[in-house]
Amino acid sequence: MKTPQETFPDCDLVIYGGLGDLSRRKLLISLYRLEHGDFLEPGTRIIAVDRLEEDTASYIKIAYQSLQSFLGSPVDEAIWQKLSARLSYQQMDLMNPDEFKVFNDITDSSKRIMVNYFAVAPFLFKAICQGLEQSGVLTETSRMVMEKPIGHDLDSSKEINDVVASVFDESQVYRIDHYLGKETVLNLLALRFANSIFTTNWDHNTIDSVQITVAEEVGIEGRWEYFDQTGQLRDMVQNHLLQILTFVAMEPPVNLEAQSIHNEKIKVLNALRPITLDNVNERTVRGQYTNGFQKGAEVPGYLEEEGANTESTTESFVALRVDIDNWRWAGVPFYLRTGKRLMNKRTEIVINFKQLPHNIFTESYKELPANKLVIHLQPNEGIDVQMLNKVPGIDENIKLQKTKLDLSFSDTFKNSSLYGGYEKLVLEAMRGNPTLFISREEIEQAWSWVDSIQDAWEHANEEPKGYPAGSWGPVASVALLARDGRAWEE
Repeated sequence: MKTPQETFPDCDLVIYGGLGDLSRRKLLISLYRLEHGDFLEPGTRIIAVDRLEEDTASYIKIAYQSLQSFLGSPVDEAIWQKLSARLSYQQMDLMNPDEFKVFNDITDSSKRIMVNYFAVAPFLFKAICQGLEQSGVLTETSRMVMEKPIGHDLDSSKEINDVVASVFDESQVYRIDHYLGKETVLNLLALRFANSIFTTNWDHNTIDSVQITVAEEVGIEGRWEYFDQTGQLRDMVQNHLLQILTFVAMEPPVNLEAQSIHNEKIKVLNALRPITLDNVNERTVRGQYTNGFQKGAEVPGYLEEEGANTESTTESFVALRVDIDNWRWAGVPFYLRTGKRLMNKRTEIVINFKQLPHNIFTESYKELPANKLVIHLQPNEGIDVQMLNKVPGIDENIKLQKTKLDLSFSDTFKNSSLYGGYEKLVLEAMRGNPTLFISREEIEQAWSWVDSIQDAWEHANEEPKGYPAGSWGPVASVALLARDGRAWEE
């Protein structure tokens, strides 16, 4: 909740694609939770825009049904009444610039800031931008919010960003990566820069390696055509995993202002060692799931999914060894992996610290296991430190046992509400705080690095390695770390 002295401007939140999957599954849920937390300003309104012939009354019914389906808990009718009073629907053909003139009647820039949320496919961005510009409804305070994918390579990303830049100043643009709204990702800033125990031990002198895992249980879920044109590298590594990596690896920013954080993240992206045809086989693993079992049920392979092209070589799994060529991280490998139809849903960061040079507890361990800091992003947000403790006892021998210092967010902060990534980002976009959003330069630098990998794969012309659904990916991903004398956290 806001403190009594905090006030923010009212908004006209215009959601293009208001009847789409993203809006119904994510945005409406987020807005309901923000309403429940009393975060929405009293005069803020929500205008859903789509091409279907609906009116406000029918849209409100659809919105209520979406909450019932996706909220995961009963709808509080009092909260719903407050939220539904903010909702309206506007049918529009987004390809017709004349239709955008309607915003001159249904929005009021003298009372509310217009926040344009592009929850549509990127091919519509140009038409929306041009329509808004021609309508004359935009002001210096207007904003736009856009989702990934922002292009499928560097050139297409530049094309989209150029279109947006022709209408909106960079300071008005809010590019979303919902992982950056998660409490544990944000807590990386606090963990690293507010605690001396980590601030002074966060470099190649003390850290052996870093693992970042984003594992999904689900398969393609009816999105085969879209996914097959994209692949896991473009769909997950270019944005989610590289963004997490920058938070782990960045230097301390001057302050918590957006520009300071963006500057440090860009330095990390610029320092990524290129993966090219010369080293792609040693640094990367591509995989594609075959039929298998998950939760006791048989599931099809990637090429057996509905609508599949049986000749496809698109990857559903990626594992990478990433090196950062700077003073802080010299010699410290970052291992990234992400895939579909893996053993379980898991997003986590594992910081492996170096082993001690000498062991005096040989009775317990021939080799002392290294300490680990494990940051869990989902499904259960929290942090634990894996360390060694003495086993209680009065005999003459000191025996050690692995233990955990566990900081579960849900247990530790019982009186605080834990929100998902979207709630935080939607709120910050409406309040005009760009800190947690991605700059154009970040997007383009990430694409430049990923494009090099994609080009190398195409020139290598090797098929992805199969892995059974319900496993942790191809055996080759194990070998990727084994060559360095390391193993994935399981």
